Amino acid sequence: MGVRRWIEGWPVYRQLTGPDRTARAAAAKSDGSEKWHARTEDADKVVKSICPFCAVGCGQKVYVKDGRVTQIEGDPDSPISRGRLCPKGSASKQLVTSPSRVTEVLYRRPYGTDWERLPLDTAMDMIADRVLKTRAETWQDKDEQGRPLNRTLGFASLGGATLDNEENYLMKKLYTALGAIQIENQARI
Repeated sequence: MGVRRWIEGWPVYRQLTGPDRTARAAAAKSDGSEKWHARTEDADKVVKSICPFCAVGCGQKVYVKDGRVTQIEGDPDSPISRGRLCPKGSASKQLVTSPSRVTEVLYRRPYGTDWERLPLDTAMDMIADRVLKTRAETWQDKDEQGRPLNRTLGFASLGGATLDNEENYLMKKLYTALGAIQIENQARI
C-alpha cells in the first residue's frame, strides 16, 4: 500500500480534508468497529434486580441470553440509585458467572472425620428437612397453665447487613409462620 493511500485512509486525515469534515463520528469508524455492538442488544430478556452487596438496595438490570447472564448494569428507573452502581455493584456479574462460584458445599456427617462435597440443592433440602424436624420436636402448644404458646425455641434467625428491608420483612414472616420467636437482623443490633 502506498504512503499516500495510507495517509488518505487515516481517519484524522479524512476528518480534516474529506467529506467527513461534518460527520466526524463516521470518519472515526473502521470496518472492525462497524461490527461491534453492545452486549445488551442481544439479550433475550431484562430482569430487574437488587444489588446483593450492601443494604442500600441499588437497582440493577440483569441482561439474560440463552438462560445465562450476559451483563448487569444500574437501573435508571431505581429511585434509590438512579442507574448508578458502586464498584462492587458494577462487578456483580462476576458473582453469578465466575467459574470459581461455589456450587457445592462441604459437609461433615455427624461423628465423621472427613468432609464430603454435596450439591447445593441437596444441602438446601437437608436444611429444610432439619428445620421441619426441629420444629416438630420442639413445638410448644401451651404453657404449664394451659395458655396458648404456639411457638418453638428450637431455632432462631439472624439476618445480615446485605439484606434489605424487604428481605428482612420476608424472613420475619417466614420465621414467625414457623413459630420462631428469636428473630433479629443486623440493622437492629
